[in-house]
Amino acid sequence: MKVKTGLTLLFLSVILFSCTQQKQGTVLKLAHGLDPSHPVHSAMVFMADRCEEISGGEMTIEIYPSGQLGSEQQCVELLQIGSLAITKVSAAVMESFTEDFKVLGLPYVFRSKEHSFKVLDGEIGKQLLLSTEPFWIRGLCFYDAGSRSFYTIDKPVNHPDDLKGLKIRVMKSITAMEMVKAQGGSPTPISWGELYTALQSGVVDGAENNPPSFYTSHHYEVCKYYSLNEHTMVPDVLIVSLKVWKKLTDQEKNWLQQAADESVPVQRELWAKSEKESLEFVKDAGVIVTYPDKEPFSEKVTELLESYRDNEKIYNLITSIKEVE
Repeated sequence: MKVKTGLTLLFLSVILFSCTQQKQGTVLKLAHGLDPSHPVHSAMVFMADRCEEISGGEMTIEIYPSGQLGSEQQCVELLQIGSLAITKVSAAVMESFTEDFKVLGLPYVFRSKEHSFKVLDGEIGKQLLLSTEPFWIRGLCFYDAGSRSFYTIDKPVNHPDDLKGLKIRVMKSITAMEMVKAQGGSPTPISWGELYTALQSGVVDGAENNPPSFYTSHHYEVCKYYSLNEHTMVPDVLIVSLKVWKKLTDQEKNWLQQAADESVPVQRELWAKSEKESLEFVKDAGVIVTYPDKEPFSEKVTELLESYRDNEKIYNLITSIKEVE
C-alpha cells in the first residue's frame, strides 16, 4: 500500500511539475476535493483572479477542484514535498501536525460566529497559521465552515440526554470523539465518502456537520431531524507548501497573502448565503429543523474543557480565546 501511495504521489508530482514549466511567470497549483459549486471553491477563484490582477499577470493560480489531483491526504503530502502549492483542509486535520489546532475543535470555545472571526483574524489566528511550519506547511487564512450540529435518523437531539445510545459519526479527530462522548453519545469515526451508506444501513444513527454539508451530501434523504445546537465552529484552513513559499520572492509572497486575505470576507458572505439556502432546501424536503437550548450541551462539555487544565499550552489558548471581546 505504501509503495502504491508513493507511486501515485510521484506520478502527480511529475504532472504538476511539467504543468508549471509550460507557462511563463510564477504559476501556483491549488488542488482540493470540493465541488466547483461550493462557496469555498468560489472564494478560491476570487483569490486566483485577485492574485493575477495585483501581480499584473506575473503570478497566476491554477485551481483543480473535485479531487482531480488526489485525496485531501494526498494533497497535503504533495504540499509537504513541494509538488503542490496550495490546498484546503479542515482545521481538524491540522491536529495531526500540531496540538495547537485542537483548540478550534473544542465545543463551545467560541461564543458566536462573530467571536470566532475576531479570534481567527487576530493574533491567535496568526499564531495557529504559522504553527505547522515545522511540518513544511504554512497557513494562509481561515475560511468559514459554519457551525456543526447533530442530524439523526429517527429522533431529534434537543437535549444531551437524547444522545444516549446513539452512534454518531465523527471526523477522525480525537477532539471530535471526546466532544460526542462528553455529551452522552457514542462517537464512531467513518470517512465522509462512506457516511451516506453507513446512515442508510444503520451502522450509525446520525452525524454532525454544517447545513451546506448536510444538504450537498444528500444526508437529508436519510436523516429527517436536524438539531442546530451548534456545538463546534471548526474552520477550514487554506495552506501553502512551505517549500514553495520559500522559493517565492518577498513581492510574490505579498501578492499571494494579499489575495488570500481579500478572499476571506468574500468566502464568508458566500458561506452565509449557502447556509441559508441549504436550510431552506432541507426543510422543504421534509427535514424537521429544531433550535434547542445550547446551555445543557455547553454544561455537558465543561468537564472536557477543564480536562485541558493540565495541558498548559492548550489551556492558555482556551483562556486567550475566551478573553477576546
